[in-house]
Amino acid sequence: MVENVEWKVAGMSCTNCALSIEKVLKSKGMQNVSVNFIGGNVSFENPGTTDLQTIEKEIDKLGYHVVNGTAKQNTQAKKKVFKNHFQRFIFCLIFTIPLWLHMVVHAEILMNSWFQLVLTIPVFVVGMMFFGASGWRSLRKGVPNMNVLVAVGAIAAFAYSLYGTIIGDAHNYMFYETTATIITLVFMGNWLEDRTVQQTQTALNSLVVSQQIQANMIVYDDQHNEHIMPVESEHLKTGDLILIKSGEFVPMDCKILSGNASVDESIITGESVPVEKAASEFLIGGSMVTDGNVKAYVTAVGKDSVLNKILQLAKDAQKDKPPMQQLADKISAIFIPAVLAIALICFLGNYFLASQSFSTSLLRSVAVLVIACPCAMGLATPAAIAVGLGRAAKHGILFRNARSLEVFKDIRQIVFDKTGTLTTGEFSITNYFVSPTISEEDFKKILFSMEKFSNHPIAKAITKNWKTPGAIIWKKTEEIKGIGMKAEDKDGNIYWAASYKKAQGLTDDLSHNLYLIKNAEVLGWLDIEDTLRPEAKDVIAQLQSKGLKTILLSGDSKEKVASIAKQLNIDEFFAEQTPEQKLNKISELNSKVPTAMVGDGINDAPALAKATIGVSLSDSSQIAIQTAQVVLMNHGLQNLPLALGLGKHTHLTIKQNLFWAFAYNVVAIPVACFGLLIPAFAALAMGFSDVVLGFNSIKLRWKKVI
Repeated sequence: MVENVEWKVAGMSCTNCALSIEKVLKSKGMQNVSVNFIGGNVSFENPGTTDLQTIEKEIDKLGYHVVNGTAKQNTQAKKKVFKNHFQRFIFCLIFTIPLWLHMVVHAEILMNSWFQLVLTIPVFVVGMMFFGASGWRSLRKGVPNMNVLVAVGAIAAFAYSLYGTIIGDAHNYMFYETTATIITLVFMGNWLEDRTVQQTQTALNSLVVSQQIQANMIVYDDQHNEHIMPVESEHLKTGDLILIKSGEFVPMDCKILSGNASVDESIITGESVPVEKAASEFLIGGSMVTDGNVKAYVTAVGKDSVLNKILQLAKDAQKDKPPMQQLADKISAIFIPAVLAIALICFLGNYFLASQSFSTSLLRSVAVLVIACPCAMGLATPAAIAVGLGRAAKHGILFRNARSLEVFKDIRQIVFDKTGTLTTGEFSITNYFVSPTISEEDFKKILFSMEKFSNHPIAKAITKNWKTPGAIIWKKTEEIKGIGMKAEDKDGNIYWAASYKKAQGLTDDLSHNLYLIKNAEVLGWLDIEDTLRPEAKDVIAQLQSKGLKTILLSGDSKEKVASIAKQLNIDEFFAEQTPEQKLNKISELNSKVPTAMVGDGINDAPALAKATIGVSLSDSSQIAIQTAQVVLMNHGLQNLPLALGLGKHTHLTIKQNLFWAFAYNVVAIPVACFGLLIPAFAALAMGFSDVVLGFNSIKLRWKKVI
């Protein structure tokens, strides 16, 4: 039996780290392997060929740690002397500072090679425990990481200095300061990089924290007296009764039984203005009651909760690698061997061709090793995507994969469905007509009995307003996409609750929303009115101001579609479209320019799948949500411009990051080769290259994108 495994792995710092773990998992027969070094999320399918504890040990041998693994592995991790790069940096700095003092304090003891050796040994040992061990393990697995470069550079400088100390020629062989400085400053750079990467996860981390809160569970004793029992939210189950008071977080998704409250749902929607909630309305776990007290029962916990689904979608999207990241990964995989070769050529070229001394040639090759930064290339795309996805999730925009975020840059036109997308989908019956051949009561009963099997907004309006006792039991019912409901009674009569398409040829007046037809006879019709979403006109205007063409695509009558298009100033419209025609129209539009489709119904699903980007609303049908690549939560269309803006600016940030990563290495390596950069400054530059890239990504958190 195939087992789906989700691990959190600590210690990854670059693409090569992820590639090392991915290679180990695949070598053990694991399938659908996905490794994201930002966040440390690792997922795979285990067909049962290898014990998971064995795989954990293999990952531990690489120098990483499965946080949610076995107790034995966790114990091993706790035995480490240093828990993070900051502790290593501080320890090494204590011994490195005296080595720097000889530049300003001319004391004989500071210039003594044996004294410098004693100070350097602790730094060298700590450096080799991390860089050396990690580099060696990565070489054994065939995926060398950046620690190979640091370790080789530090070992070369230390060995050369040690040789000079032993032969008594400290003047020409004194590079202990270089060894200690490289290790210390790279640890500092790694610490700053870790902090920067953590900042890219801030938005998602805030969602995780909001899940871990305390709840007031309502319980009853044997005398049926009510009591409040504090429990952790993770222990709640579906159906539990809870009390939520003013100032408290909603622990899990729930439905209000009694009471009224003002609720801050900004954790999901990005809107800081509280919304009013009353009995029978739903509360989203993680939102906060700002005023009022309510009693509610839990409707969803764990993986089924809205907040957890948002987190899971965001994590899944982060695992996905867009084309630009795949290219960077391929370059990173060959980067380390290439730099080692360049360093060797640098040494040989300086020593034999440029007639430099052995020590000068060595120093320049060490600088090449230290300044090269494959991490920048590996971090460029995931850092930007992590921030983009985090900000999107914070505002209720869910991307199914990273490709969707990147593809938004190409969108030139947006196609909208009408009902439930540009309109609220909340219908009311404004007028109806009943044929003299049937009573009004039977007319309503037949329609209710048919429409209760449909989730269409019109069907919901009918079942809400015309609920009647003694509903008809049908021999067969069927929902026909784009037309309506079809039913057969026990006598073999065929009924249609259908749009004007089915009514064509049966009546002269085809302007009504729904017709009830028995065999070939029209029993009556009704008119249903829908209202425009309040944000629709502003959203259309924002999109048009960005040069995007807007198109309305609907199965409704030409008159009604034209009216909606005119009210919203939509550029073009197509009416009376069946699901097949919608699909063909999207294919036609997509063949001309990249097209996004926004829809919410079952009949929109094929078109959503065919579009360059399919966008669905959170209150859409499940099939529409599952087909779309982007889901907008709660506030309907309001966040569509933000989703488009985030997509475009995330792609721009990725391009900026990759340009910086490539330009840095293209410029820095030759500079080091020609002796214009000493190893100490090379180590500092290498560390800060990742930090610059990280901060450029973090700007997406507050950057204006619309």
